[in-house]
Amino acid sequence: MAKFHIASPEDITAGKATDIYFIRAVEALKAAGLEDAVVRAEFHVASLPKGYKWAVYAGLKEALYALEGKPVTVYSLPEGALFGENEPLMVIEGRYVDFAVYETTVLGILRHYSSIASKAARVKKAARGKTCLFFGARVLHPAVQPMADRAAYIGGCDGVSGVLGAEMLSKRPSGTMPHALMIIFRALKGDHAQAWIWFDKTAPPDVPRIVLADTFLDEREESLMAARLLGERLWGVRLDTPGSRRGDMLKIAREVRWALDLAGYKDVKIVVSGGLDEEEVARLAEVADAFGVGTSIAFPPSVDISMDIVEVKVGGEWMPITKRGKLPGFKQVYDCGGKHIVAPWRDPPPRCPDGSTARPLMKKYMEGGKIVERMPDEDEIRQYVLRQLEAVEL
Repeated sequence: MAKFHIASPEDITAGKATDIYFIRAVEALKAAGLEDAVVRAEFHVASLPKGYKWAVYAGLKEALYALEGKPVTVYSLPEGALFGENEPLMVIEGRYVDFAVYETTVLGILRHYSSIASKAARVKKAARGKTCLFFGARVLHPAVQPMADRAAYIGGCDGVSGVLGAEMLSKRPSGTMPHALMIIFRALKGDHAQAWIWFDKTAPPDVPRIVLADTFLDEREESLMAARLLGERLWGVRLDTPGSRRGDMLKIAREVRWALDLAGYKDVKIVVSGGLDEEEVARLAEVADAFGVGTSIAFPPSVDISMDIVEVKVGGEWMPITKRGKLPGFKQVYDCGGKHIVAPWRDPPPRCPDGSTARPLMKKYMEGGKIVERMPDEDEIRQYVLRQLEAVEL
């Protein structure tokens, strides 16, 4: 009996993480003598979540690793590209029987990654340049924590709290302290403020001294206590007030800011966490200096990506064909200063409104199962996303 119901990397690359009807489709094609049918299958955006004008394409690296070694060719947008509805993201070319069972795997990777990265990007955009940290590890199954950390980082989050996810990103995990620390000091030492002192004593020197300031007393009072106790060593106070006591968080943050400034602690930053989404972050960005966001990024609305055959090779020629409701034919996506144009692959590049030639985004990443394009690291992908965010609105 399995202890953890998770797929191993070997299970994924072997095609076991699939839906049964793909296995049955392959069996039927082989029995009918159609195992050599060569197709182009397109992964595209069926729809975006309500209120979304764009989304972030993420998960390409893992999708390619899932297909590595299979006799297929893959074309794709670069990881981190912003996209809209009805845009192609990836195309797999090859014998259908050689990659059919990987449709479930690739769709799962691209949809999950893109959904998390898109929500992270929306939160980062709403923060108006303020720091955003991903605190979502605790709401996810441990097996997918590192994947969510990578997706959130690509999407624009400045750091992640997950230890394993940060390690895989070659980053230091970001975080402050749990309420448990203050509760234990209060119960056994009679003074929860001692938790701040011992945190200051034991945390590595380069870790910012950010303390929770909402455990037993009013946020304003605890923030002032912490500032007086730690002095110049205090980087910031984190407000994580539970919903039952929260009220208007913006008013609370304004009050804390006023009190700290009045007492001469203008350099002490305010970090807000707990139940935040992009709308609340946009409101609080007036006062807060940083945000810790977990659940809304970890469990975002799903970006609807689907895969459909768009061309079949017949007699050595490509025949555009697909089910109704879909656009047949192999396509290219062109960039015109942030605006995308989708056109048939064989057509010449279109002209942009300014007269320049549109830049193609879709390129070959895999040929014959071998990755042929350099894969950028996570910092490069994140910077690509942030540059694009400057030109779009929520």
